[in-house]
Amino acid sequence: MIILGVALLATCTLLGVYVGDLLGAALGVKANVGGVGIAMILLIAARVWLKSHDRLGKGLTLGVEFWAAMYIPIVVAMAAQQNVVAAVSGGPIVIIAATGSLVLCFACVAGLSRIGRTEADAAWGSQAGSIIEGEADEAAPRRGPTAVSGPVPRPAGGAIAGR
Repeated sequence: MIILGVALLATCTLLGVYVGDLLGAALGVKANVGGVGIAMILLIAARVWLKSHDRLGKGLTLGVEFWAAMYIPIVVAMAAQQNVVAAVSGGPIVIIAATGSLVLCFACVAGLSRIGRTEADAAWGSQAGSIIEGEADEAAPRRGPTAVSGPVPRPAGGAIAGR
């Protein structure tokens, strides 16, 4: 059944490459435009559709998960085939665009890491380095429902707050 996952990936790849070629022709570019990305979107959509219709068996899931894990190395290998020297010789705009996108990605990661941070998260994270180095006397504070020891205190009269 794992072969079905590979067959699904092959179908999505062929459709993605075809649509990417059509998109390239429509834009007047003699190249495939986004074929691999379109293939991955099709694979995700097919997986969601199969799961919602209870047709996503274990073998198919294993095949799809294997190729989903291989996605990044495949994209890196495909990017290595690009002619970077010709792109850089095209002018400084390439270096400016690459640097700008890198800075923007770093800023997004930093911003996303700050969203929803609580004091408990900060206290937990502050001890992480010392725990890794083996210098902490205590373990990091627990988070989640296991953090409370003993019965949960209730307001006077037994009423639940907020109801």
